[in-house]
Amino acid sequence: MTLANQCLSILQLSDTHILATPKATLLGIETAYYFHAVLAQAFADHRHFDLIMLTGDLAQDPIAASYQYLLKHISRYRIPTLCLPGNHDDYALMQRILNTDGVSCRKQMLLDNWQIINLNSQIIGEEGGYLAHEELLLLENCLNQYPNHHALIAVHHHSLASESVWMDTMMIGNSEAFLALVGRYPQAKVIINGHIHQIMDKQTATVRVLGTPSTCFQFKPKSVNFALDDTSPAYRHLQLYADGSIATQVKRIPEALVGLQHTPNGY
Repeated sequence: MTLANQCLSILQLSDTHILATPKATLLGIETAYYFHAVLAQAFADHRHFDLIMLTGDLAQDPIAASYQYLLKHISRYRIPTLCLPGNHDDYALMQRILNTDGVSCRKQMLLDNWQIINLNSQIIGEEGGYLAHEELLLLENCLNQYPNHHALIAVHHHSLASESVWMDTMMIGNSEAFLALVGRYPQAKVIINGHIHQIMDKQTATVRVLGTPSTCFQFKPKSVNFALDDTSPAYRHLQLYADGSIATQVKRIPEALVGLQHTPNGY
């Protein structure tokens, strides 16, 4: 960002739910197909990204083949990529496989006068999230370490209510402590999350909180019980400016979602 009007360009992909084989389906959806369709749309829309962020539930089948598939296809773009775990992931396996110079599970990255901080909200064996003491300490240390850098904080689970009753039973369990900590640091500008398979754009007293749709199927907004939505897969584009301001949009692929099997029972 050598000029005042230049910005960092970040692509957020979330909840890819890659399966053991590329043609396998989840709720009737070929998750790998739509992962590629969303990537293709993102690069058709934007000539350049400084960073790609994969914000959890990378795999539905958390095995080596799933993460190797993601690594193979993301690496082709030769863009720095940060990965964090969701409730469906095997984080230890992610850290072993997604461990290259370009694609990694790094917790912290500096880009110009911005700091990117990745947090792990996974509770092993549970659908909901929680930020362990070590994660909050990491966050605090990162923010103290670079007080003059604006900060983007990424985490899988949501910290503000999505207004879907069933989904909001799976928020970050200690969201209040998390948001209180973030609120003490004025350089913390935005929190991004996945998990909710829908759009969120909310503002606390100090920070913007953005939820991003899945690259495969979506959840129906404002639903009491588990419910799916026919809306197309999407990505989020973030533009981070040198003055700490943010511009962002969610872009859906133009093709309709094909094969979705509606069920009240989850997956």
